[in-house]
Amino acid sequence: MPRVPAAHTLVIGLGVSGQAIARHLSRRGEPFMVADTRESPAGLEAFRAAHPGVDVVCGPLAALDMQEAREIVLSPGVDPRTPGLIDYVDHPGSGPEVVGEMALFVRECRSPIAAITGSNAKSTVTTLLGEMARESGWKTAVGGNLGTPALDLLDESPDAELFVLELSSFQLETTPWLGADTAAFLNLSEDHLDRHGDMQGYRAAKQRIFRGARHAVVNAEDPATWPDAPSCAVTRFTTDMPESGEWGIVDHGGECWLAQGRAAIMPVGQVRMPGRHNHANALAALAMGAHLGLSREAMCRVLERFPGLPHRGEFIVEREGVRWINDSKGTNVGATLAAIAGIGSDLEGRLILLAGGDGKGADFSPLAEPLAHHAREAIVFGRDAERLEQALSARLPVTRVADLAAAMQRARTIARAGDTVLLSPACASLDQFPNYMARGEAFRQWLATDGEASC
Repeated sequence: MPRVPAAHTLVIGLGVSGQAIARHLSRRGEPFMVADTRESPAGLEAFRAAHPGVDVVCGPLAALDMQEAREIVLSPGVDPRTPGLIDYVDHPGSGPEVVGEMALFVRECRSPIAAITGSNAKSTVTTLLGEMARESGWKTAVGGNLGTPALDLLDESPDAELFVLELSSFQLETTPWLGADTAAFLNLSEDHLDRHGDMQGYRAAKQRIFRGARHAVVNAEDPATWPDAPSCAVTRFTTDMPESGEWGIVDHGGECWLAQGRAAIMPVGQVRMPGRHNHANALAALAMGAHLGLSREAMCRVLERFPGLPHRGEFIVEREGVRWINDSKGTNVGATLAAIAGIGSDLEGRLILLAGGDGKGADFSPLAEPLAHHAREAIVFGRDAERLEQALSARLPVTRVADLAAAMQRARTIARAGDTVLLSPACASLDQFPNYMARGEAFRQWLATDGEASC
């Protein structure tokens, strides 16, 4: 049985984060070895070339003796309850401590951390807050689950005055202590239950973002985001009328404005990102930025120009009075509900939803009520098209097609001036595409070539 040498750190997982962990340890001259549950992980030869003195063991973790490891550091993609690890996780003190990449980051970081989690919109709020900080003149590093791994940010931005990090539940469940200056939990909807077991386990992982936090930002409309035992100041945001101290939307001179309490900040109409859900994202970023002391004028300038992220409620084109929006990042029901609610509030005509793919066992029935209110038709495709049709067809017209290209052709046929065609699949893409980005690019390309491109 191979074993981890004494005083060596064991890095488990050779994905993006695992390689960042390895680079971090290598830069600091700390001895480590690597394990991966896959027999032939992608990038193995390149890793060995970059770290010629590092042992790599591939295959089941239960076949590796880890008892003498100084510490076990998991990549986010590795389930802590994998055979070979579970005893250490369930019985702390019985062997080396099991942590994730963020534990290493916290040990080294000497600047404030702004951390964002949630089932949906965390990438948008992370990017938005980073832009607000830079506009305010702060040296800011942005990454984590989005873009550059957190550990690489330490090396790339040694003079950063602020780290703005998107954190997933996979990262947070192996983070003993974060100590964020401000931490946001945006929303919670069903996702990753194959990893966390149930919603309680999923929520518990997300709640770890508040460990050691000095300030929390939560969703007033989603009590699941509220800290169970708050030990810091808590600020809420809402797309309704805010209570004192909350961030929300008020009527100001007959116009809707973003506001803190009754203090109007800027007209909603000047926020470039469309949809009520994006107004919520703007309010969350404002709440975090205000706590950090960012310039209010700078934050408003960013909101006036920030278009949103690719594949996340991204406006593509308007043709013959029909708007086409790419929300391919809507890979779960909660994300699609947010998109429907956000776009539905400003619709001139009706919504045409394009949905489908691998639903990961999700319950699609919550989509039926808002679609009945806003939609002309749902066009469904991919692996779980039949399940979507069964969940929706009692409340609105549903057409089942083979793929995205056929769905877009059907949408073009039935759309009327004032309508919006929304790609927000409520499903993962892997049944027909390499990832959600490829699905979104297929949507763009079809429109760019007037339907001649294959999806």
